[in-house]
Formats: sequence, structure tokens, C-alpha cells
Amino acid sequence: MVSPIDASADLDVDVEEGRPAIVRVAGAGDPAVWAAGHRGALRRAVARHGAVMVRGLGPRDAAEAGRVLRNLVPEPMAEREAFAPRQTYEQGVYSSSKWPSDQPMCMHHELSYTLESPGMMLFACLSAPPRGGATAVAEASRVLAALPVDLVERFEREGWLITRSYNDEIGVPWQEAFGTSDMAEVESYCAANRITFEWTPDGGLRTSQRRPAVITHPEHGQRLWFNQIAFLNEWTMASEVREYLVDIYGRDGLPFNTRFGDGDEIGEDVVQLINKIYDSVTLREPWRAGDLMLVDNLRMAHSREPFEGPREVLVVMGYPVSLDACSPSADVAG
Repeated sequence: MVSPIDASADLDVDVEEGRPAIVRVAGAGDPAVWAAGHRGALRRAVARHGAVMVRGLGPRDAAEAGRVLRNLVPEPMAEREAFAPRQTYEQGVYSSSKWPSDQPMCMHHELSYTLESPGMMLFACLSAPPRGGATAVAEASRVLAALPVDLVERFEREGWLITRSYNDEIGVPWQEAFGTSDMAEVESYCAANRITFEWTPDGGLRTSQRRPAVITHPEHGQRLWFNQIAFLNEWTMASEVREYLVDIYGRDGLPFNTRFGDGDEIGEDVVQLINKIYDSVTLREPWRAGDLMLVDNLRMAHSREPFEGPREVLVVMGYPVSLDACSPSADVAG
């Protein structure tokens, strides 16, 4: 017997230049029931377009949005190694990362520094700001194609390095990032996930991990620029924020930073170039309350633009993908 999910007909999808694909829904009734009945069709649409916005479904509150998201991702992932605080609405259903509203969250692939990343990101907008705040997306294969060949070749050889310094003032403390206050559990996690660690005299934690910058999509074989090299680099921070953090913590104590895989610093010019290329291929559509967005996290980077006014967006991560299954372009042994 074929389930209603598997039998769902493909949806009508509007595709316009400069915008993500959009599915418009009218008269759907219970949003959670509609989502369950169209899960297969939505996944096929994401497979074709990389990202799909569903407009008009209209979950009214966090509880209803949570049911919608969990019907689309029955087994959501728990976030580990978080870099910014989130509110947890229910198991696997989070707020978007707490980030200053006047500063952009630049393009990145969620948890691309971990060994198991979400294959799909789902967003549900409960409150849309009057200005800004779009969750924009960018095709990773187009970014890869536009980057200088010599830069790509270096990152393919070496991968990229992310360093983190956990403290109680900036970002999230290590207890929250790793979901435990047991230092031995953190050490075991780091050993199992190819993370080098060091405890500091004040009880803080410093880590580093080397990851590939280019992967191959396990389903259709596209080569993809998949990382957070620019987003988590010091040169993407607002200049006054960077100067303050360097003054207080020193460059080696920044909450996060990225380097070439051999440990060399990544220059401001490289970070600016990567972000410029992301901008050139960005797709954006302003949020409306009740919108959903489904994003292939391997194929599409996403960002959050600055905004004014209230903004509430729920997030679910699902369909985990092992980094080792993505034909990584560099050895990630540590």
C-alpha cells in the first residue's frame, strides 16, 4: 500500500530570477496535516530547486509551527557545537540563532564544521520584521565556479581550520555548546569528532578542527563550496566589534576564527572576495508571517539579513549527512 505522503502529486512552483522557488498554498486547512500529506512533494521540489518557500500555509503560533516542522522532519537533529544561543521550543525545534539585529549573518552552511551536518534546514516565520531580516540563499556550486581556481585548489588540498574559544561572555559557553557540564564527556566528544582541545586556566575551552572546504553532494554528485570560512572569520565581523574583541581577548582568544588548513591566516581580501561572490548569486524573498522555507543545506548556503522590528523564525534541522559520505576534498583527520 502506498502512503499518502509517497503518492502526493508534485506542487506548482513559481520560479523567478533573484528569488527562491515559491509554492503558494490556499485553503489548506490544518497546516500540519497539509505538511504531512505533501512531505514527499516538498522534498522533490527541494531536490529540483535547492530551496523552496511555502507561502500561505500560515501556522499561527510556535506549537502549530512545531507540528508542521516535525511532520516534515519526523526525527529532527539536536544541535551540537552551537556558536550562538538559541531558544528551544521543544525537542529539535529551535529559534533562529541570537545574533545582533543590525548585523548580518553572512552566507554559511549550517554546522559545516561538524562531522554530521543537516541535509535539510527548515524555517517557519511566525513574525516578520517590517524591514529586512530575509533568510536569503545561494547556490554552492555557483559560488565554487566563480571563485579563483588557485584559491579553490588550495582549499581543496588543505581544507579549512576553525578555532574557537569558549567563555561565559561571548557566544555560548562550552557547557551549552556540547550539551554537558562533564569535562570528560567533552573530551570524549572531541576525540570522536576529530577536534583538538585545550582547557584554559580559567575553566574555558579552546578547540580547533580541520574540515574540507569542497564536498560532493551524495545524491547527485555536484561539487559544492561547503563551509563557514567567511562567516566565522574575524574579517566578516563589524570593524568595531572585531577591534573590541581583539583588544579584550587577543587574536588567539577570539570566540571563533577561520584559517587555511595549514594554519595560515586568511586575509581580509579573501574573505571580502568570498562574500562578494555570495552576494552575486544570492536569492532573497522577504518573510511574511506564516511562511515556511525548506533548504538543502549541502547545496545552498543561507544567511540572515539585518532587520528592524520584531522577528521570530523557528528552525528545525533534519536528514543528517555524514561528511565522510560527501567525498570530502581534503583529509579531515584533525
